[in-house]
Amino acid sequence: MTDRSNSAPHIDYDDLREWLAIAESLGEVKHVLGASWQEDIGLAAEAVLRAENGPCVVFEDIQGCPKGFRLLLNMFAGQRRAPTFGFPAGTDKWDLSNGFREAYLTQPKILPHVMVESGPVFENIMLGDDVDVEKFPAPVWHEKDGGRYIGTGTYSITRDPDEGWLNAGAYRAQVHDAKSVGVLMAAGHHGQIHREKYFARGEKMPLVMVLGGDPLAFFYGGTEAPYGVFELDIIGGMRGRPVEMVTGKVTGLPFPANAEIVLEGYVSPERRETEGPFGEWTGHYAGGASQVHVLDIKAIYYRNEPILLGVPPMGAGPDEMARYRAVMRSAMVKQNMVAAGVPEVQKVWCHEVGGSRMLHGVSIKQRYPGHAVQAGMIAAQCGAAAYASKYVVVVDDDVDVTDLEQLMWAMLTRTEPKQSIQFIEGSWDSPADPVLTPEKRAARDMTHSVAVINACRPFHWRDKFPPSNAPSAAVAKKAKEKFGWLLDAKS
Repeated sequence: MTDRSNSAPHIDYDDLREWLAIAESLGEVKHVLGASWQEDIGLAAEAVLRAENGPCVVFEDIQGCPKGFRLLLNMFAGQRRAPTFGFPAGTDKWDLSNGFREAYLTQPKILPHVMVESGPVFENIMLGDDVDVEKFPAPVWHEKDGGRYIGTGTYSITRDPDEGWLNAGAYRAQVHDAKSVGVLMAAGHHGQIHREKYFARGEKMPLVMVLGGDPLAFFYGGTEAPYGVFELDIIGGMRGRPVEMVTGKVTGLPFPANAEIVLEGYVSPERRETEGPFGEWTGHYAGGASQVHVLDIKAIYYRNEPILLGVPPMGAGPDEMARYRAVMRSAMVKQNMVAAGVPEVQKVWCHEVGGSRMLHGVSIKQRYPGHAVQAGMIAAQCGAAAYASKYVVVVDDDVDVTDLEQLMWAMLTRTEPKQSIQFIEGSWDSPADPVLTPEKRAARDMTHSVAVINACRPFHWRDKFPPSNAPSAAVAKKAKEKFGWLLDAKS
């Protein structure tokens, strides 16, 4: 495929509805009428989310919900992936990731949001006794889940009480009752840092939760933005136009004027509810059920015919969440490595099979002894990859690290296990990791080891290493052009 990474991207939408119109124009949206949140939506997720080119699905007339309330599933698949980041439909995943890096990360632009008086999100308002979050089509996503999860395609906005900066972080939310939902924040994430500052003061934390917002804002809520930088201001820089925001009537926090659904309220130090279990991105119910702080909802704002965005993790293989995180995280890790001074980094791919967090492939052109180890160590502990990273495999540039089979082939044939693997101990882990022992969980020790695997040809005798029998790029192209028709089912 032609390399499109040098094309200037242009993001043609500002909210979820405009994004949906692009997906409709590509013929990739299917509509389902009359499904139930109790089972049907979760079954549909099982059926479509793992498919690389599965359709976007919009559920309408959902049983038990007001007329017009909708849910959108499977945003990031098919041809619509590339336009989501402003690139032409048909851009492959490596060109998309590297194009994302070159366009948005090499010289990042921050464009502060602007405040406006009103917006579509204020078309409907619930306050006080009228608040009822159970009207919205929050599904039971997996058969063993502990409840309904309204917040999977969500991000929450908080403000640092000492320094004043805003953060948008993706924290899942379980429905507890009509006026409260859970807010699960992992240790070390910026929202959790804000929360602990409020609690240390003996104060409640104000919070707004966006359900059905701009896809880019949701994506950035789940990745690692620099401390003190508001993710929606990054989005403004990507678009070249500021995000328009309105002020919450209860907390005074800002949120996008064109969001579909927003919950506003407070997180109190004293109130917790049982959260979970929930089918995690690792493919296990690793976190179990635990006491988690909740959002006491004081106001709900929503558009006419609101769209709830659903992005549940499916685990046990690639899914929608892994696909978008792979594109973004791979770009971020490569940029982190380049910024740290690692030369000749060719490709980085954070593999979907590990939720884009647990397995990273890095290809380099070796320039000096220790180059591969340097690359692996920095890739394992840089800001974009440190959380939940388990394996980093460094290979020569003749290996396509986006191809899992090629990566494993290099690891199997170019390593001597006792000599090629180094370990980092005490690294930052996720509560979703199923191999965290009960003792570690009880001690709140969320750390593990990371393996850095040098699968490059040994530098000091690389010229004597047996050559690969893989064809050169020219031969591979010639084979495809001359005999590719043999693989055509119609031939």
